[in-house]
Parts: sequence; structure tokens; C-alpha cells
Amino acid sequence: MTDLATNKKAFFDYEILEKFEAGLKLTGQEVKSVKNGHISLKGAYITFHNNKAWLTNAHISKYQPAGPMPDYDPTANREILLHKKELRHLQTKTMEKGLTIVPLSVYTKLRFVKVQIGVGRGKKLHDKRETIKKRDNERELQRTLKN
Repeated sequence: MTDLATNKKAFFDYEILEKFEAGLKLTGQEVKSVKNGHISLKGAYITFHNNKAWLTNAHISKYQPAGPMPDYDPTANREILLHKKELRHLQTKTMEKGLTIVPLSVYTKLRFVKVQIGVGRGKKLHDKRETIKKRDNERELQRTLKN
């Protein structure tokens, strides 16, 4: 399992309540680009249309050896493959106030490209400050242990 991209901002902005693994429907040249690490989840989120889940606003760069592709859109919506039961569960979670679905990471599992999605509740400003304090304390502890 090779980690290709992570959404660090999601862990900072949201308290992750549940995690799910899902497939990602991509074209051939997009798969090659993703496996080379040319994907960004910054600002990406999950939407639902026609009983399907879609990865919105994720940036997958064009695969350079594929040649000219004038109509390629790097931020196009990409379908997320989930079981029907998981899809219904996630759709009901989006109806609840304060909950959102965000992509956490993209990785390979065997030959497939998978995305880990999470149900998150937005953090308040004071929660974010606590996270920063904890991170700084951990960093100081590591520095003292190293020296």
C-alpha cells in the first residue's frame, strides 16, 4: 500500500468521526499521473448526485507522455466507487447538521487506486489552537529527546 497523497488540512480543519475506503474511477492516463504522485487533495470534497459519490475539486495533473489533450480538465469530478449500503449511510450523514465528507488520502492497494474518505465535523477556532499546542509540545519533546 503506497500513499500517493494526503489531505493534511482535513485533519486540521475537521474532527474525523468515521473513515471509509473507496475506489476511484479514473482514465488510464489519470492513473499513471496519480501513481507518479501528481495529485493534490487540497480543497477537495465529496458530493452526491444521482445516487453516486463524486470527488470534487481534486487536482490530477495531465500525464505528460500522453501527448496533447486540449480538452483535459485537471479538476474534473471523478466518481467514487462505494457499496450501496455505504453510499446510503454517507448520504444520510451529509444531511446531519455540521457533518461533511472529505477525502483524507489517496493510495494504491495492489493495482487499484483507492481513496480514504472521512466523515468530519468542523473544528472551532479554540480546537484548532489546542491542536497547534499539542503539535508544538510534541515537537519540543522530540527535540529534547534527540539532544
